[in-house]
Amino acid sequence: MPEIRAFRALRFDEDVVGDLGRVACPPYDVIGAELHKTLLGRHPANAVRLDLPEAQAGEEPEERYRRAARTLAGWRADGTLRKDGAPSIYAYEQTYRVPGGDQVRMQRGFFARLRLEELVPGSGVLPHERTLSAPKEDRYKLMRATAVNTSPIVGLYADPSGRSLQALATITSKRPDADLADDDAVRHRLWAVPEDGPQAGLVRSLIEAAGRKPITIADGHHRYETALRYRDEWRANKTGESDPAADYVMMLFLETTKQKLTVLPTHRIVRNLGEEGVRDLLDHAAWLFDLKPVADRAELEAAFGSADVPGGQGRFGLWTRKGGALLTARRNEFAKSFHDGGPALHRLDVTLLQVALDRLCAIDSAGIAAGRLVYSKSIREALDWVDSAKDGADAAFLLDPTPVAEIAAVAAEGDVMPQKSTYFYPKALTGLIINPHEW
Repeated sequence: MPEIRAFRALRFDEDVVGDLGRVACPPYDVIGAELHKTLLGRHPANAVRLDLPEAQAGEEPEERYRRAARTLAGWRADGTLRKDGAPSIYAYEQTYRVPGGDQVRMQRGFFARLRLEELVPGSGVLPHERTLSAPKEDRYKLMRATAVNTSPIVGLYADPSGRSLQALATITSKRPDADLADDDAVRHRLWAVPEDGPQAGLVRSLIEAAGRKPITIADGHHRYETALRYRDEWRANKTGESDPAADYVMMLFLETTKQKLTVLPTHRIVRNLGEEGVRDLLDHAAWLFDLKPVADRAELEAAFGSADVPGGQGRFGLWTRKGGALLTARRNEFAKSFHDGGPALHRLDVTLLQVALDRLCAIDSAGIAAGRLVYSKSIREALDWVDSAKDGADAAFLLDPTPVAEIAAVAAEGDVMPQKSTYFYPKALTGLIINPHEW
């Protein structure tokens, strides 16, 4: 079973940096070029300098990682970052408006260290997606240079008793140690809770609840696999050290049964079908789906714009410049195309769509790698691409969100989901707490 421990985090000192909202940043993998430039100019101590150090003209590629390490050392030396005095867990609350609507949600979890385990059958840690080599190499070079986790991995656990969320409600009823809003108007609040302090019993109950069953990785697969590589290198170079901090990785633990988590769908835009390909798609979609034509794109926007759609119903939206339709999968027609994976994987909407793209649009894994698909989290953007024929866009498939329970079911069966299946929202902030590989 998972081993979870308190730790002494590095945190920005508000007396030194001022508003924490100016030094925290999103995780590296959602920062584009313009946002990166904005964050660099926002504050001299913005955490983006650690998590996504910029490449400067004329320098060798490895220098940006060494610069991040020097920056971290300087911030620790001058008090910009301070290490907490006692091992703690860190309760975390995010309040946000669900994108595309007016619904406001709140989710609570806690940061702690998780002992790394190999991602193999029987492990206490379960993945649900494949990783790519380039991001892992980047994260490895940064971790090796800085010896810290700047961004957390997000893990899911189930506590049907509700006791862990009751413990978090008690902790978060007090004044927070940090309270800030990000650029998406998400409010983030943090409480440091020492494991041997007045709320030690609450700390124990949280750790016990999250550690009863395997943890499913929701976000941060690249960082997790990078941490495994870093751990193995540390062990090879530090023979004889017992229980090194490099055996652990920072994780945000979120309970899944008693609170509503938000998973945004990622819509698919099909490129370079041509007029004949679009015509074939519309003519042959009835092989796999029941079709209900739509009058206009506004009907699709309304059908897929709600945050309360349960997902997992085999429902899709199709839009082309020749019209569109609501599609409902006839699952028996897909069964003959399933060759690998278990029942949970076969139930997924994204799996059904992957089959449909292959059979109706001749887009297989090679076609995906060649750029035949573009991905968007925005319904409007996906439809606009088609209407304007941007970059050869000829059709858009709209999806409902993947249910959290289905993600956990796929991981429990040892399978992984198709690319771009999940986008957990909101993201945990980078730099709010940092995990140093030391005790």
